[in-house]
Amino acid sequence: MDVVTTVLEARASLSTARAQGQTVGLVPTMGALHAAHLALIEAARRRDDFVVISIFVNPTQFGPAEDYELYPRALERDVELAEKAGVDLIFAPPPQEIYPEGFATSVSVTGLAEGLCGRSRPGHFPGVTTVVAKLLNIVQPDRAYFGEKDYQQLVVIKRLAADLNMPVEIIGLPTVRESDGLAVSTRNQYLSTEQRAVAPRLYQALQSGAGLAQQGGSGTEVEQAVREALEGEALFDVEYVEAVHPNSLAARGEAGLPMVVAAAAYLGNTRLIDNIRVEEGSGNA
Repeated sequence: MDVVTTVLEARASLSTARAQGQTVGLVPTMGALHAAHLALIEAARRRDDFVVISIFVNPTQFGPAEDYELYPRALERDVELAEKAGVDLIFAPPPQEIYPEGFATSVSVTGLAEGLCGRSRPGHFPGVTTVVAKLLNIVQPDRAYFGEKDYQQLVVIKRLAADLNMPVEIIGLPTVRESDGLAVSTRNQYLSTEQRAVAPRLYQALQSGAGLAQQGGSGTEVEQAVREALEGEALFDVEYVEAVHPNSLAARGEAGLPMVVAAAAYLGNTRLIDNIRVEEGSGNA
């Protein structure tokens, strides 16, 4: 396994793989690898011959009051985990490699990026889509893998790739959860013992909302039920609860499936997000 820090080094390694006719899978990460990242790597390993992960804490997707400086960085541990998982190449550039002096370009996806998390984090998605566009251009993978926990991000990136005619398949994989249902996330380590004990109730509230949707409840009713469940726990500070269409992310005010029920809430200073996709004639995802 190679670990490289520059675009030239990454492209040199990739050119060798492509000369051998290998397919390339990319797993973009911000490092601090955990079980959800490893699931994405495993999926890439099954489908692609040469697996690349990027490790880059992207400064442009963090707001001024967010945790960029505090975000966990553990490159040595990440390298060990990636090697055990069968990764072929780690691209771990410094910020100046991605955003050199004079960098003046931004890639934005309108509409899809403006609701849900985009409403409270107005600069977040332009930062995400710009860095993902750069990574896809640098690596030029056959497939790129993302988790459905960040559901809005997945939909936005699929639109990005389609609109810019990028020859890459964007693959979304189911949310990886702890044994108590909490979605695996780097930020879970910020939670106090008391907050961690409460955190699974976010998923439990979403499950209740999904059950109501399966029974014919309207999007408005689902949203109200989930919000009431979360607000019944004093530690939660609810940012949003929304029922949306899985593809357009348009509000599902009336009854109807499929539906994604998504929520964001704070426990102390830690922002948690989660979602459940509800399909016609099946249990919730």
